[in-house]
Amino acid sequence: MEFVSGYRDEFLDFAALLFGWFRKFVAERGAVETSLEGRWRQLEAQIRRLPQDPALWVLHVLPNRSVGISLGQGAEPGPGPGLGAGWLLGDQPPLHLRDLSPYVSFVSLEEGEDGEEEEEEEEEEENGEEEGAGTEKVEPEEDGEPVHTSRESPQEANLPGQPEEAEQKEGGGGENGCQDERAEDETGPKRRKGRRSEAAPLHLACLLLVTDEHGTILGIDLLMDGAQRSAGKGSWTENLAPRAYALLCHSMACPMGSGDPRKPRQLTVGDAQLHRELESLVPRLGVKLAKTPMRTWGPQPGFTFASLRARTCHVCHKHSFEVKLTPCPQCSAVLYCGEACLRADWRRCPDDVSHRFWCPRLAAFMERTGELATLPFTYTAEVTSETFNKEAFLASRGLTRGYWTQISMLIAGPGTPRHPRGSTPSPSLLLNGDPYQLLQGDGPVLMPPVPPDPPRGLFGSWQDYYTWRGLSLDSPMAVLLTYPLTVYYVITHLVPQSFPELNIQNKQSLKIHVVEAGKEFDLVMVFWELLVLLPHVALELQFVGDGLPPESDQQHFTLQRDGPDVSVRPGSGVSARLSSGTKEKGGRRDLQIKVFARPYHLLQGPKPDLVIGFNSGFGLKDTWLSSLPRLQSLRVPAFFTESSEYGCVMDEQTMAVAAGGGTSPPQPNPFRSPFRLRAADNCMPWYCNAFIFHLVYKPSQGSGARAAPGPGPPAPAPAAPAAPARRRRGEKKPGRGPRRRR
Repeated sequence: MEFVSGYRDEFLDFAALLFGWFRKFVAERGAVETSLEGRWRQLEAQIRRLPQDPALWVLHVLPNRSVGISLGQGAEPGPGPGLGAGWLLGDQPPLHLRDLSPYVSFVSLEEGEDGEEEEEEEEEEENGEEEGAGTEKVEPEEDGEPVHTSRESPQEANLPGQPEEAEQKEGGGGENGCQDERAEDETGPKRRKGRRSEAAPLHLACLLLVTDEHGTILGIDLLMDGAQRSAGKGSWTENLAPRAYALLCHSMACPMGSGDPRKPRQLTVGDAQLHRELESLVPRLGVKLAKTPMRTWGPQPGFTFASLRARTCHVCHKHSFEVKLTPCPQCSAVLYCGEACLRADWRRCPDDVSHRFWCPRLAAFMERTGELATLPFTYTAEVTSETFNKEAFLASRGLTRGYWTQISMLIAGPGTPRHPRGSTPSPSLLLNGDPYQLLQGDGPVLMPPVPPDPPRGLFGSWQDYYTWRGLSLDSPMAVLLTYPLTVYYVITHLVPQSFPELNIQNKQSLKIHVVEAGKEFDLVMVFWELLVLLPHVALELQFVGDGLPPESDQQHFTLQRDGPDVSVRPGSGVSARLSSGTKEKGGRRDLQIKVFARPYHLLQGPKPDLVIGFNSGFGLKDTWLSSLPRLQSLRVPAFFTESSEYGCVMDEQTMAVAAGGGTSPPQPNPFRSPFRLRAADNCMPWYCNAFIFHLVYKPSQGSGARAAPGPGPPAPAPAAPAAPARRRRGEKKPGRGPRRRR
């Protein structure tokens, strides 16, 4: 597939942007530092002529003691600490965060600190340094300010354009100023008797971050230390002012986040010593430095940066901070950096992958933008905008915990238990009591109590559902409830329309397979809403997919209503009978959950009543080439959602190749998510569960009729031989022919 905007984890685009900008910064910083002083003067003069940004800019100094970076063999070596970005972009980029494990992973460095504590104290005493137990914060108070004996004064510091011995040691493709400390500690690994191997994770000693007051990231610099143990602060703080000054210059000339080059109205620094050293440097850029350093800022548990606006060229993948991007003049759907990339994409071979073939279709897809943005919520205009800042929206409403972390770019740090993905979905990871506890944020209660009376009639829109459920149209719960409401819409509307012979609405129990499950399994508790909408149906959901945690394979449990609350009851095995309290088998108020961590075509068991897949992307995973023929053989109603019409077209092509069938015309899903998804290389409207369609199976052999959703009629039994007619009187008995001897 050409476009992966609706399927790729947003954090991967974020990481590609960070490392791409960092590589460019390291390369240009090295070129400027090795040039004459006149190059710096030209850069400073250029920045002084930039327009002024009314927002306040902040230079954050973030020490790190607990998190290390482990690079795999697939990580592309690049400038700086060996963090390449080529494996994040390209023709076949990774789609999920778990796909980064062969390249890079974050590990905790706190586990091995206890065994080295005594040796570290001895080294600190010899070097005359003092290290705190936690992350050090620099405060301007006299009693709290640490003594930096190895710091140079602002007059003695290596200013840009004046490379000295310390800066010459900093070479080697962007290595940081921590090599002096490593050279002094060469005997450390010998004293530790090989406790640290060459595969030990890199230590990110400090992170320099430039943001505006709204949280938009404008520049980043990584001060790496190869040692696994935390380095003393005196190591990475040496010559920090020239490095921070170069970062500020590059952030103004080439801002990472969004917008044209600009300089801030005012700058504040999060480190007292660095603030004093920059007092003589920042005025060269025509920027006013705050009188005092920023004292109270610190990353809180619920802190989140604003979403980034950087886009990429569809062909060469260059970011908007490197080149100017413009959409195709005919379809306005695809972004290119220039005429050369547009011409190359227009003439691609074979013809069905060229932009010349897709341009009129993409133009038709763009016409759906207004229709998909027609939603009844009070925040519709904000969340359906092409520049929607999702992270700021969630943070402003306190939606930074529970299931809302699955919607944002927040990820769990090393050692933090994840919920529920990444570990067995046992009842300990689910919550007894309020089934909507994980749907709440830090603000007011979002989900009202369940109405005492079941719904009268069927819901066909968010407006109807919100009115019956007692939800305010200002509530963003539709972002999470899009999954159970889509299942409800399929059961109550689409199956009766497309397959009326199944009479699915009159069934007392339904077995539903959720194929190639992903994010919907992370939000498993939201499916409890199905029992609220369909209280007289016993439901069994089977989540199937090789992307599920392997340790969760063949796990199952039952969510049972206990008055206004829900209780979770585990099962002892797939073959075991699920517990349902005092209710008889097949109780109406239970939701049975089963998990199978395997491709769908390898699943064995009875045939389901319904198959559903969310944001499937048939063309992005090879297992669909086997799973679609499996569905063809089962011939059960199978409905799938996609985040764009483009995905529906690609799914139809894959179905034709894999099983010889097709798909129904896609239609907009009235219960789609209201959040517009970020697209890096195109301007098409992408929404989670935006469109919905069902599979059209290839007719059975020897039948020219329309393919039935269920199993075909049984083959007629072979006809019995006709009884011989009774011989009339007078007729000769027919001869038997020559007899054979036995």
